[in-house]
Order: sequence, then C-alpha cells, then structure tokens
Amino acid sequence: MDKLDRIFEMQEKLNEDIIEKRNLHDIPDEKWIQMQTLAMLSEMAELIDEVNFKWWKNPKPVNSDNVKDELVDILHFFVSMCLRAHMSPDELFERYLSKNKENFDRQMGLSKKPGYDVKELNK
Repeated sequence: MDKLDRIFEMQEKLNEDIIEKRNLHDIPDEKWIQMQTLAMLSEMAELIDEVNFKWWKNPKPVNSDNVKDELVDILHFFVSMCLRAHMSPDELFERYLSKNKENFDRQMGLSKKPGYDVKELNK
C-alpha cells in the first residue's frame, strides 16, 4: 500500500472513531470542513510559536521534534478535509501535479494568469 493511501485509511478510521465516541453523526461535510479548518489554524498557530516568529522577544531554541509534531497535526486535519471533500489520495496527487506545473509555469512567465510575468520584475 502506498504511504499516502495508508495515511488516508488511518485518518478515516480515526475520524470514524471520533464521530462514534463523541456522537457527531449528523454534521454536514461543509460544517466539518469549517471545523477542521479552524482546528488546522490552531495547529498552525502552535507551529508558528515553535519557530520564534515574535521578533520582539528573545528567541528560544527551536525544538525540531515539536515542529515536526505540529506539522503532523496539521496533516491530520488536512487529510480529514480531503476525506470530507470526497478527495481520494489519487485525486489529491493528480491535482498536486497539475497545480505544481501551473506554479512552475507562473514563475517562468508561462502562465496565462496575470501578475506572474517575470519580465516585469526585471525592469
């Protein structure tokens, strides 16, 4: 089994367990995605706290393990949102490939989307 497939499968089992144990059966997908977005933002706030974003404070040593744990927490909520949006690991991968190509095209001035023309930067 592919690693991404396994992550999706494990997350789906965790989600089902949480829904059952906490009696969260009747929440529509759109509401779940809203809740998971807020949860992900909370995890992102925890991540930013780990990497000394407060320039007005004396920096503390960055705990790499904590940074990695926060990234995994973010992944949990991201995968949950993919599942709620009915996006499979294969679809996520295909959409990633397409968007990655577009992002490279934008940076190379090859995109039809305005605002990315590299020639304008070199003037």
